[in-house]
Amino acid sequence: MSMEHARAVADAVLYEGYLLYPYRASSGKNQCRWQFGVLGPPGASDAGHGEDPALASQFVIRLDSENAPAQVSVQVRFLQLQKRFAQQVGADGSCRDVGELVVGARSWLSWDEAVEREVSVGPVRLDALLTGYHEEILVPGGRDVEEVLDDAGIPAGRLLRDRCELRARLSAGIELISGAGGVSTLMRVTVRLENAADAAADKHAAIASSFIGAHLLLEAQGCRFVSMTDPPAEVADAAAACQQHRCWPILAGPRGDDSVLLVSPIILDDHPELAPQSAGALFDSTEIDEILTLRVMTLTDEEKAAARATDPRAAEIIDRCDAMSPEAMQQLHGVLRDPHALADVDLSGSFGFDAEVPWWDPAVDASVAPETDIVVVNGIAVAAGSIVRIHPSRRADAQDLFFANQVARVAAVHSDVDGETHVAVILVDDPAAELHDWYGRYLYFAPDELEPLSERPPSSSEPDHQREESRP
Repeated sequence: MSMEHARAVADAVLYEGYLLYPYRASSGKNQCRWQFGVLGPPGASDAGHGEDPALASQFVIRLDSENAPAQVSVQVRFLQLQKRFAQQVGADGSCRDVGELVVGARSWLSWDEAVEREVSVGPVRLDALLTGYHEEILVPGGRDVEEVLDDAGIPAGRLLRDRCELRARLSAGIELISGAGGVSTLMRVTVRLENAADAAADKHAAIASSFIGAHLLLEAQGCRFVSMTDPPAEVADAAAACQQHRCWPILAGPRGDDSVLLVSPIILDDHPELAPQSAGALFDSTEIDEILTLRVMTLTDEEKAAARATDPRAAEIIDRCDAMSPEAMQQLHGVLRDPHALADVDLSGSFGFDAEVPWWDPAVDASVAPETDIVVVNGIAVAAGSIVRIHPSRRADAQDLFFANQVARVAAVHSDVDGETHVAVILVDDPAAELHDWYGRYLYFAPDELEPLSERPPSSSEPDHQREESRP
């Protein structure tokens, strides 16, 4: 079940950015494809007509037992480019290349498709990685020919599908991490997948010999993967020392399962899931199913025909959207839930308040007072009015990082139902600080992301000028 769950997510990663709305070859944004996880041939990136040839990831593995055998299986997954050429068959049986082959009501464009590939490696014992491990990957090229018959069963054209040979090298190594008493139950693993094709002369040759949507699925036996996104405190330093190149490792099994790791070309949280309401992949980067489905429905019949002629998967999208029922569309819009479903459920024990008092009533927890509550940071009491310096950490996003090392004034100390503390602050040097305070528009950080600069929180009875003078 773990690998099945992870493979469903990996399939979505494999086709992320494969084809963009409006799914037609005539669309400018579909002239340059394969946005994520492209490993180009060596030298293509430096020459400006291809992508970097490698992805590399480091992650931490915890042994189930020091003496128990531990091993890892690897699935190398990617798309292989397949160039489709449409040819018209003449009355004399000769074939000539055409941009579009039209036979009856159907049509096919000369276009670039892709073929799913998966190469299994291992299982490999972890102790074998101490001396380094290398595996050569070879995917043969080839040509397929598909005849296209007219309504009378007479050959009217054909589709040629050409694939270039792909070559890559998978390498892996391991480093022991000493634990308590010098006993090593932790290991830092390094894996690298690198395109080993010959140099390409131009962008067309480069993409033809590239690994597209490349990623790795790893399954552990006798050991467990450690989250790189939210590692346990005792492993945090080892996880922080790991380096990533053009990928990010995530726990890809169901929540609570740490036996499967996905080395993904796009950043995801641990234990990702496909939305159950989604009727199928739309391939459009960071897709929003409802909006894209509605937009597909607005296409004219001619535009839909052009999309179907572009790619078989585009045709599937158009057909699926055309056949979507109102009930399925409603599922995309949102799930309707019975507001009275929990009417008879006693929630007081779960959240610590009186079920007779509405959750939105301020009296629901009179013990919480954000304007006067105090949290201790580095041995110093911090409360409303305290001056602090911001050091974003944890899972800070880009916007939080903009505030690194800025000085801020604490506005309130909040506690949530999970017992976590959140400190609301306003930047001291923000020209709109007073306005933000008036609106209650604060920045929120965890206590360990703040450095107290005040020796003590000012008393609410102090005049404003005394509070100013207390600042360092």
